[in-house]
Amino acid sequence: MLPASFEYLAPTSLEEVLQVVGQGGDDVKLLAGGQSLIPLMKLRLARPAQLVDLGGVPGLAGIEEDATNLRIGAMTRTAELADSDLLKARYPTMATAAPLISDPIIRNLATIGGSLAHADPAGDWGSVMLAMDAEVVARSGSGERTIPMGDFFQGTFTTALEPTEVLTEIRVPRAPDRSGGTYLKLERKVGDYATVAVAAQLELSNGTIARAGIALTAVGAENLRAQAAEEMLAGAEPTEEAFGEAARLAAEIADPFTDVRGSAEYKREVARVFVQRGLAQSHEIARGG
Repeated sequence: MLPASFEYLAPTSLEEVLQVVGQGGDDVKLLAGGQSLIPLMKLRLARPAQLVDLGGVPGLAGIEEDATNLRIGAMTRTAELADSDLLKARYPTMATAAPLISDPIIRNLATIGGSLAHADPAGDWGSVMLAMDAEVVARSGSGERTIPMGDFFQGTFTTALEPTEVLTEIRVPRAPDRSGGTYLKLERKVGDYATVAVAAQLELSNGTIARAGIALTAVGAENLRAQAAEEMLAGAEPTEEAFGEAARLAAEIADPFTDVRGSAEYKREVARVFVQRGLAQSHEIARGG
């Protein structure tokens, strides 16, 4: 099936992009990597009047760490994130997730900003960013605002972005020295969507957990943050018992459905096991093991 007719625009500055989306609103779609949008257009589930290609807009890609944040341009390709030495050295949750996303062809095209804006509950980056307490930067013709990831997802394929806004950057709090994380993913075959996946992040201080981040993929209407489990771990000793209780609490928020990938009960149990396992692995990394 072919897409419905549309006007293709290839602006060369962010100002041009903001002008177009400011005038077009819901009739405009932004093309980042296109790995989600183009299939929807071919099925005519998305029928934009204008398609705005961000590929020629400078300044929207790159990975940079400053004194407070890891800053990632929205147009940064997943392949670049998978190859980043900085992420491998200091941000293991992202470093383990990136190579698990689809296949090399997709990773060479897909962008982190496009994935987050698409808001697929089976999307991997959403859970990673929730666990890492990230925020996104949105630009419009009237200015710039930051949106915490906890407020960003508002349902399946729905975010807090306004039709006149462009997601330009993701900001992750700079990793402290005693921190660690991982991403665990169950898939039917390499490159498949997750049956269940879990992002885990731990920060240690004086022998206790200063902060925990836990998020679940593909077990709800959106990527789910396990806040009760995170709060239970804050200030606790990093023990097997604590990780087990956090896993139980995290699994309680999972609301999967039965399909060809497994029953709802099976997926909820996988989520519990992955949270406990992910926290233990994160602890090992955080303490230098």
